[in-house]
Amino acid sequence: MMLKDYIYNDCGFCRTMARDVPLNEITLRKYEKPYDSSKREIIRKICLSIGLLQPGDGRDIIVDILLALEEARKEKKELTSFEVRDIVTQMRQDNSLETKGIAESNIRRQLKRLRDIMLVEKKNNLYRVSEFATLHDLFEQKIEKFLIPQAVGRIKEYLQVLNKS
Repeated sequence: MMLKDYIYNDCGFCRTMARDVPLNEITLRKYEKPYDSSKREIIRKICLSIGLLQPGDGRDIIVDILLALEEARKEKKELTSFEVRDIVTQMRQDNSLETKGIAESNIRRQLKRLRDIMLVEKKNNLYRVSEFATLHDLFEQKIEKFLIPQAVGRIKEYLQVLNKS
């Protein structure tokens, strides 16, 4: 999909500039094996591994959001964004972490990112890990078997068109 940005040059004339916007996006990283890691550290590595968190990123609120939803999944419990915020706030305080990024708008934005990669679903303003499935199963079904093959297929289409020209 192409969006157009309107750019004004020094003389005040307007020109349009096309910008590429991906239909979906996935980043994959490989880390060391998870030997004696805490649950939070394991969720953090999952977020890093699938591109939800960038290496060296201090703003890791998404880790606590996913951890809160994973804990709620075990009880088959759905949470409002306010409940997620409260749980995350408590987690961060318990672990002596900064409470930056716990604004309601940021919590909803991070929940949206989790929904975009199909790990979390929303129904009637309640959030849960999709179908209360394990993150392992969701990764296999939604990312490994759905998002990755689509991305690889599209890259191959571009490569085939390049070969023809």
